[in-house]
Amino acid sequence: WESVQLARNVHRPTAQAYISRLTDTFFELHGDRQFGDDGAIVGGIGTIGGRPVTIIGHEKGCDLNDRVRRNFGCPQPEGYRKSARLMRQAEKFGRPIVCLVDTQGAFCGTEAEERGQGNAIAENLALMAGLHVPVVSVLLGEGGSGGALALAVSNRVAMQEHAVYSVLSPEGFASILWKDGKRAPEAAEVMGMGANQVLGLGVVDDVISEGAGPAHENPDEAIANVCAYVAEALDQLESLPPDELRNQRQQRFARF
Repeated sequence: WESVQLARNVHRPTAQAYISRLTDTFFELHGDRQFGDDGAIVGGIGTIGGRPVTIIGHEKGCDLNDRVRRNFGCPQPEGYRKSARLMRQAEKFGRPIVCLVDTQGAFCGTEAEERGQGNAIAENLALMAGLHVPVVSVLLGEGGSGGALALAVSNRVAMQEHAVYSVLSPEGFASILWKDGKRAPEAAEVMGMGANQVLGLGVVDDVISEGAGPAHENPDEAIANVCAYVAEALDQLESLPPDELRNQRQQRFARF
């Protein structure tokens, strides 16, 4: 439960803080070419270690107005369709993909369902499973349900040490199982959603240190550690042939 609270801390660095350190050449791309542009998903092109990459991340926002504009990092269908568009573009041009995951879950409002929320997420999952380029995902804070998994079907998946990853929020778990949302701290323990617990299950490959304290207390060190992990993972994956990258990803998730 302590990790849940830390993952939700409003002062925790968001995806844009990491992107600005991953690359100084980031060029943001907008829109799904079907409905609109979702601010809860940020995506574009940059370079890491001299190689061109596509970077996509959930963005919660840096202040209250920005968080409202970005729907507190809960994407709508157009956000996932935007990410799918950028992934297809990356595949076309042979660019590795880096995904930064930080969402309590996809937006579950009526309008999102009317525009095909479930279908948009499912299309992302199927698309990522078949990509022939390297894909690296890092969970920065919250990783909730299909809204997070839609950016995490990757060759390498890592979590920051105070990030969480689960099928739904502990409040939702407690409400469904025990009809009492106040038992969320107990639910968080039962669900095993902390980074080391998720690592023990084999769902993620690595846990990335945030330094002496949580990321919002020492953002420079936390961000630097994520950047180093991403660069190393890309170095390891870039020599693999396209079919092996795809097969490795499919076998990884088939084991679950």
